[in-house]
Amino acid sequence: MTSPAPARLADLAAHAAVSEATASRVLNGKPGVAHATRQRVLAALDVLGYERPARSRQRSAGLVGLVIPELTNPIFPAFAQVIEQSLSGYGYTPVLGTQLPGGATEDELVGQLVERDVAGIIFLSGLHADLTADPGRYAKLAGRGVPFVLVNGYNDDISAPFVSPDDRAAATMAVAHLRELGHRSIGLAVGPERFVPTRRKVEGFTRAMEAAGAMPRIQHTLFTVEGGHAAAGALLDAGCTGLVCGSDLMALGAIRAVRQRGLAVPREVSVVGYDDSELNAFTDPPLTTVRQPVGAMAKAAVHALLEPMGGSPMGDTEFVFQPELVVRGSTAHAPG
Repeated sequence: MTSPAPARLADLAAHAAVSEATASRVLNGKPGVAHATRQRVLAALDVLGYERPARSRQRSAGLVGLVIPELTNPIFPAFAQVIEQSLSGYGYTPVLGTQLPGGATEDELVGQLVERDVAGIIFLSGLHADLTADPGRYAKLAGRGVPFVLVNGYNDDISAPFVSPDDRAAATMAVAHLRELGHRSIGLAVGPERFVPTRRKVEGFTRAMEAAGAMPRIQHTLFTVEGGHAAAGALLDAGCTGLVCGSDLMALGAIRAVRQRGLAVPREVSVVGYDDSELNAFTDPPLTTVRQPVGAMAKAAVHALLEPMGGSPMGDTEFVFQPELVVRGSTAHAPG
C-alpha cells in the first residue's frame, strides 16, 4: 500500500485561494496566519486528498459532547456536522452521543461524557424539549460544573442558554403561503403535544388560521414518515387541500398518503415540510419547506458554550432564529 502523495504547494494554494507562502506557513505549523485562513488551507488539504502533516495538527483543547436523538432524520446530521466543524475550528474535539431505540438514554450518554471529563455538552432536541421530563437533570449537570447549551426546545425551569428556531413564525409562513395559493382548508400534521417545538408550531398555526377566519385542523402523531402518512389520512378525510407538516419526513409520508388515494401533489393537494435538507430538491415533487437556519443556530450554540467553558458564568437566554420559506414543487394553486 503506497503512502499518500505529498501536498503540491501550487495546487493547495490555488484551491484555498491563498499565496504559496501562506500555504507553506500552514503546512509547516508556523505562526502569522489568521485562524480562518489556516482552516481554509487545512480544508483544502482534506478536499484534495492530501494527508495533513503532523506539525499542522493542533493539540486538542478538550472534549465537547454532542447529544442528539438519532441520525435517520437528515436535520440532525446537518446540525452535527456544523457543530463539529465549528468546535474543531476552536481546537475542541467533538464526541458524538446518539440515542438509538433500545440504546443508551440521554442520562446514560451524559454520564459517559462526564466520565470522559468533557469541557461542555450541546444537547440537540433532547429531554429539555419534553415538558413531561424532569428538568432537574440539567440542574444536577450544572452543579457538577459542566456547562451546556440546549438546542431546539425551551423550558422555564432550566437555567441555561437555549438556541431555537421561531417555530411559531414557521407555521405562520406555511399557512400564509398556502392561503396565497387559494387554499382555505389547511391542516397541520405535527408531533406529540408534550414537545415544546410542537406546541409552538400549533400556536403559530392556530393563530394564523383564526386570523384568516378559518378552522385550524390539527393531527398529532410522530415526527416520522409513518406519522405523516397517518396524520395526512385524517386531514384529507376532513377535506384539507393544504397540509403543513412538522418535519420533512412527515411531509414525505403525507405525500405518500395523498398518492395512495389517487390524488396528485401538488395539483390536488399541496404539502409543506419543515427543516429542509439538501435532498429536498430531488424528491418527487421537490419539497416546499420551511428551512431551519442550521448553520447560524449551530454556530450560535458553539459560541454560547465557549464562554462558560472559558470561565464566564453560564448565560440564561433563548436565542431565537428566523426560519425561511423555500418554495419548490410540492405546493400549487388550490384545485378549482
